[in-house]
Amino acid sequence: MIDLSDFFSIQTNLVRLVPKRTSRFLYNNINWSSRLFGIVGCRGTGKTTLLLQYLAASKNADPKRCLYLSADSVKVEGLGLYEIVSDYFKFGGREVIIDEIHKSNKWPQILKNLYDSYPDSRIRFSGSSTLALQLGKTDLSRRAIFYNLPGLSFREYLSFIGHGNFSPMKLDQLINDHMTLATKVMERGPILGHFHDYLSYGVYPFFMEGLDEYPEKLKNIIEKILFEDIVATTNTRASSVFILKRFLWLVATSQPFEPNMERISRSLGVSKPTLYGYLEYLERSGLIAKVMPYGRGHRLVRKPAKLYIDNTNLLKAISGEIRVDDPRGTLRETFFQHQLKSAGYRISIPAMSDFLVEDKYTIEIGGRSKGKKQIRGQKNAYVVRDDIEIGYGNVIPLWLFGFLY
Repeated sequence: MIDLSDFFSIQTNLVRLVPKRTSRFLYNNINWSSRLFGIVGCRGTGKTTLLLQYLAASKNADPKRCLYLSADSVKVEGLGLYEIVSDYFKFGGREVIIDEIHKSNKWPQILKNLYDSYPDSRIRFSGSSTLALQLGKTDLSRRAIFYNLPGLSFREYLSFIGHGNFSPMKLDQLINDHMTLATKVMERGPILGHFHDYLSYGVYPFFMEGLDEYPEKLKNIIEKILFEDIVATTNTRASSVFILKRFLWLVATSQPFEPNMERISRSLGVSKPTLYGYLEYLERSGLIAKVMPYGRGHRLVRKPAKLYIDNTNLLKAISGEIRVDDPRGTLRETFFQHQLKSAGYRISIPAMSDFLVEDKYTIEIGGRSKGKKQIRGQKNAYVVRDDIEIGYGNVIPLWLFGFLY
């Protein structure tokens, strides 16, 4: 039998040190009794912490019942992931947690073999390379459940900094009762300062480890995604990373970006098919979010109506300091699309306003003085304003859309 004592020692120390006061929203949405599931999402969103919190809160914290492994461990790589887990199950182990599963070669086949060979076992895994994990999803589609963990919502950020524990809101609830909901949040104190901070450094929970290192950690995430996820997982050459970075910079430093793919391909010196491939990789790896035009049939084309950097923290890391003269529209729309898409709502770009949500709500976004001209006479149409604490009628504060998950 493989000596697992070192793994048990690491597990005990990790469980002892894991923060227990706050947890991500996904914790309560997971069916922990499932035999096989994975938590996927961009790097730095708290997947490892979430799994360790489950381990610390359950009877499975006993290493004789549950074993935690990190697939990027040198010892795991040397001994073999399948061999370690198989041995553990043979000698009475009931459950394993495998972190960074994408670091293991042929991980879908390994999980399938373990699942089929040990029907009384439970297997949980996580991975930070969303691109690699999506490519392996098909092989496990009949066996595994996949949960996506996005960055922190503004609601979660407030909880993490001790500004109140609020329940997530449904979109219909937020739209129809926004004044009451905003007033309730405001009872805890002023909100706009916290919202400004969130836009700069609140999307990733490692802000709690210190703000001085936060920008550098974000840049490291971007580098890892480009080199370890995209280059290592696809046929993209390492020399093409320079082009990917130019593409990201172009999106980050523009007004809400309406892509002209022909012009961009000429500017970057790549063909249109190659450019569309890069766009897909950047989107699936969590760096770029695309929003398609509203319409069906011939109106719904391959080209997105707008491109955004996935969230405002990445936007700042890529474009540099967000200055007073930077386009505020980009920041506002980036926040809005990130919160809505992370909460699972469909958004598209209609002809006459900023967003259409769930094919129902027309949204026009702006600052404190934003008027209603673009939505006049439209049904279910709303102005979403930045820099206001409480709205009225069909005027809703932007920050409140951070309470959807």
